[in-house]
Amino acid sequence: MRAPAHTPAAETAAVPRPRPASAAPGIADLPWIEEPREVAPADARELSRVFFRRLQELEEGTPERRYVRNTLIEMNASLVQYAVRRFRGRADADDIEDLVQVGTIGLIKAIDRYDPSRENEFATLAMPYITGEIKRHFRDTTWAVRVPRRLQELRIDIAKAKEELTGTLDRSPTVADLAAHLDLTEEEVVEGLFAANGHTSGSLDAPQPAFSESGGDPAEGQTLADVIGAEEPALERVEDIQTLAPLLERLSARERRMLQLRFGDELTQAQIGAALGISQMQVSRLLTRVLAHLRASMLADPAEDGAARG
Repeated sequence: MRAPAHTPAAETAAVPRPRPASAAPGIADLPWIEEPREVAPADARELSRVFFRRLQELEEGTPERRYVRNTLIEMNASLVQYAVRRFRGRADADDIEDLVQVGTIGLIKAIDRYDPSRENEFATLAMPYITGEIKRHFRDTTWAVRVPRRLQELRIDIAKAKEELTGTLDRSPTVADLAAHLDLTEEEVVEGLFAANGHTSGSLDAPQPAFSESGGDPAEGQTLADVIGAEEPALERVEDIQTLAPLLERLSARERRMLQLRFGDELTQAQIGAALGISQMQVSRLLTRVLAHLRASMLADPAEDGAARG
């Protein structure tokens, strides 16, 4: 790992010096580092050993322990930057800072779990923690469609099984092959294969390939938006009809007849009055009352309507 570039001023600030006499007794003998992030990686490894030994001796919750732990995080932040570089191709420029934050969580977990008595290099433990957190971030946040964690993990298992079985069988494995290898039912494998489709999405405006009848090379075809069915306006009436039908059955025979003449046969109010033997004014009042009743009943809560009838 290359050491980050330093300016002369930064190098001066990062040089460990004796701690001032006013420092807390628990850390008075530790080197004083004004800018932990500016410490070169080689120096950070040596200083980290000193700070890790002291971290084991300090009690939880004390200011001294917080200082030692925070200094370790700052000094080893270059490990996060190194790990993030491996994933730059999978993230947008705006997401790099998110990866740094996620990787730092892994660094903190590694610091809390590192045991200096085993005399292993801290970076050996830290890198799997850092990359693991970054991979988990991609797994949980880069799906085009939100998929349950169980199916996300199943997708990974199926991908590994496919690779292994392809080499063993010298052909693409079938659903039955995958099910037997993973000790799953075929339905579970199919569910996992469908879940894989949620990892990426395509634009509705992206042209779809269209093959010519002569069997030639594919030509640019219609977009998905062109071929996806549009919403059928008549479907909106289905629910209204289902709601209206029982309400019509509760009307009197004359009221149903009046509605039939007005909206079925499209007669005028005067013609309806002549057919029913009543005046046009009576037809107008009756139609207004019936229509208001039907409109209010259709908009009412079914539970409340049933309670009112009871």
